[in-house]
Amino acid sequence: MFNSVLIANRGEIACRVIRTARRMGLRSIAVFSDADRDALHVEMADEAVYIGGSAAAESYLDMDKIFAAAKQTGAEAIHPGYGFLSENAEFCRRCEQEGIIFVGPPVGAIEAMGSKSAAKRIMTEAGVPLLPGYHGQDQDENLLRKAAQDIGYPVLLKASAGGGGKGMRIVWKEDEFSAALAGAKREALKSFGDDHMLVEKYLTGPRHVEVQVFCDSLGNGLHLFERDCSLQRRHQKVIEEAPAPGMTEALREAMGDAAVQAAKAINYQGAGTVEFLLNSDGQFYFMEMNTRLQVEHPVTEMITNQDLVEWQFRVASGLPLPHSQNELRIHGHAFEVRIYAEDTDNQFLPQTGTLNYLSTPEATANVRIDSGVREGDTISVYYDPMIAKLITWDTDRRSALRRMQQALAQFHINGVTTNRRFLEQLAAAPEFVEENFDTGFIDKHLDTLQANAAAARSAERQHHIALAALIALSNQEAQSLDTHLDSPWAKADGWRLNAPATQSLKLNFGEEQLELSCTLSQGGRVIDISHDGASFSINGHCENGVVHAETQGRRFRLPYSSHKGEFCLFATGADVRFSRHQGDFSQQGEQEGELTAPMNGTIVSLLVEAGTPVTKGTPLLIMEAMKMEHSISAPTDGTVGEYYFKPGDLVEGGAELLHFDGAE
Repeated sequence: MFNSVLIANRGEIACRVIRTARRMGLRSIAVFSDADRDALHVEMADEAVYIGGSAAAESYLDMDKIFAAAKQTGAEAIHPGYGFLSENAEFCRRCEQEGIIFVGPPVGAIEAMGSKSAAKRIMTEAGVPLLPGYHGQDQDENLLRKAAQDIGYPVLLKASAGGGGKGMRIVWKEDEFSAALAGAKREALKSFGDDHMLVEKYLTGPRHVEVQVFCDSLGNGLHLFERDCSLQRRHQKVIEEAPAPGMTEALREAMGDAAVQAAKAINYQGAGTVEFLLNSDGQFYFMEMNTRLQVEHPVTEMITNQDLVEWQFRVASGLPLPHSQNELRIHGHAFEVRIYAEDTDNQFLPQTGTLNYLSTPEATANVRIDSGVREGDTISVYYDPMIAKLITWDTDRRSALRRMQQALAQFHINGVTTNRRFLEQLAAAPEFVEENFDTGFIDKHLDTLQANAAAARSAERQHHIALAALIALSNQEAQSLDTHLDSPWAKADGWRLNAPATQSLKLNFGEEQLELSCTLSQGGRVIDISHDGASFSINGHCENGVVHAETQGRRFRLPYSSHKGEFCLFATGADVRFSRHQGDFSQQGEQEGELTAPMNGTIVSLLVEAGTPVTKGTPLLIMEAMKMEHSISAPTDGTVGEYYFKPGDLVEGGAELLHFDGAE
């Protein structure tokens, strides 16, 4: 067994590897960029080495800097995590040349699965079932279009060198083909440096079931059962679970055997994942093999009671697999959700910002949290916007899902918009609870989920206003200018001689501005509120970041956070953000005719020349943020004016991108 390992990655996976290394008595070495100088994985590691600028190409993707760090620290092994260089055959080859153990598969296995077209040929020879498709080298657009026609729409365009949903487009009909192909190729080239595309039949109602495999250097191979990863958006997984619901023992055995067969066909070693599409008729088809540890590996660990990173270290050291196939058992059920900084109400756009408040549920035998951030950290434009993975386990699916719903309700974040509430809705969706779902579940139910959430917020609106008023006024009292609490000048309750203690309270309440008339009595514990023709009262107090109150016959005990005069109330079904309105005396604001960046990002391409007349909805430019492309389109019919940025420029969210003259 080697004694030291360098983790050529960042975030939660780096922290995860460091924890296992420490438990095994191995010295851990982290690497970091400018953006990660104060990151959690840097603090956790025994040693850390600076490797360059914030952009991944200047640091985490720079092989020379990674190997320089390994040599400088005397690292005997490199764990690549996932993403970045984890499936890069050249990086693996360099490890061999440098005499450093690569904690992963051999070069040949990575190369075999690195090209999806080559992988399909190998799987065909190994007898693993495949979807109908075109996997050839000729990339002429007319040939690809003809292949799509022969297969029959809908089809899936997929980058041969891709993964993680990058370089993928669903094409529903022929007139969408050219635009979809151009977008997929552009994204694939940027993400992988290779725009070679596959065309495959797109199944309209399958489930995504993947099998965790492990092989050692002694010829042993096995699987650690399956995971269901069907709840996806933009081909990226949102909720994962193990084992897959509704699996028969015969189907589990067949898929597990096919996965091990696929691994052995390429002389695999280490941890890998063989991904299948499972059709409603029980037939399954090989999609791809990921030659690394997957983000969702914790659910497998939870149901098998195994540490897969420890398995990786042992196999990389030349040791045999810790167990045989017949020694492995499924224990209970586990779920994982990925908590992202993203705006689910605005096309799931990635978000950036500082985690001003971060409170997580207590970690127990049933609840696990894998994260690479802490309160006060920044979610930047440079890397994936994942904040944490939340994993729950119990003896059966229903119980594990209830634990997930409870844990999500206790996961409180402020400072950046997240998908946490959306995950709550998904986990509670009746069809998902009843195991009635497929890969199209989120797209199919998105409008309903968002409408239900909006209706719930509307129903609770008056309660939320009352609670916000109590918190704001309590904070006003606490921030009194006079420290002598017995002094009348310390009172901030609107006291008047021979008149009710009434004051006007102006709140920025979400996207609204509210003006409330508040009358305080009983030492400020009772507030009578008038707003928009309605009157209601609230009785309560705030203590240690929790509001205790009764209003309109209901009692509440809810946590809230405050940061520089801004508040977030973590209410049931909603994060209620508000602040005292100070008035806006500036003359700033978006000018008519301007289009602004929806987030921090990089300009990829300008699609229309300045001076060109366009119709409403015409794509004008492409932005890239956090590994995803976003199209900026014409808001109305009109003419494109001056562009303010060129391809490659980094822009901040809210920046004016171009001038647009709308048709009168």
